[in-house]
Amino acid sequence: MPFKPPPLACDAHCHVFGPSAKFPYDPKAAYQPQDAPLEDLQGLHARLGLERAVIVHASCHGADMRVTLDAIARSGGRYRGTAIIDESYTQKDFERMHEGGIRAVRFNFVRHLGGRPEMGFFKKTVERVRAMGWHLILHLDAQDIVELKDTLDALPVPFVIDHMGRVKASDGLEQAPFRALLGLVKNLNAWVKICGAERVSTKGPPFSDAVPFGRALVEAAPDRVLWGTDWPHPNVRWMPDDAGLLELFAAMVPEPDLQRRILVDNPAKLYGFRV
Repeated sequence: MPFKPPPLACDAHCHVFGPSAKFPYDPKAAYQPQDAPLEDLQGLHARLGLERAVIVHASCHGADMRVTLDAIARSGGRYRGTAIIDESYTQKDFERMHEGGIRAVRFNFVRHLGGRPEMGFFKKTVERVRAMGWHLILHLDAQDIVELKDTLDALPVPFVIDHMGRVKASDGLEQAPFRALLGLVKNLNAWVKICGAERVSTKGPPFSDAVPFGRALVEAAPDRVLWGTDWPHPNVRWMPDDAGLLELFAAMVPEPDLQRRILVDNPAKLYGFRV
């Protein structure tokens, strides 16, 4: 039988791209995707049985938050979102984003997306995030976890590591970045997403070599694990089937009580959904 998510299950990592005629892409962005509008995402969620979502604002839209705020506004209270900001953002902008359902600021450290942010701006933003009661979303390369572990451990706000830290499955569970990640999630501010199996896998579809990594993270911090589709899967080597990714989640988390915790309770706690 295909895995059926519990009621109020949340896709805690997905994107909306465009349509570009209404929400243009940032000409300076590292990639220019095909349109993947809200209606297509909602169709996917209906097929998979996912009732809630966190729209992760993507770097292809830069610091123009209109596409994500529009999706949240049209969700009937079922969506929250994360932001990408620049130096122009004022306190009023933060307040407007909060009213619009934004609860985090995302930073890309990944090299092919431009590399590490300017750390002075990063530290300034951390203080603004703390004042808002938000958290950080951190998109890292695996080696960043090793190099930045002390910086991350000292963050005064909750932070979420995307895509299992983008470790390489072929390097094994004992690789230094994954050991560092397991150590990091002992920090009560540290959360992690066990999505992105297609990014962690080195064997390709069905990406089952990523399962032991997800399982280890669930065992390490079950109350601070999230899962998402990462639809529409920008910049991947192998385009996954989203129903297959949901089955991989069930392989990582076969226990119904933990499935509900990760898909319902944890995102509700971090993003303020009612349970």
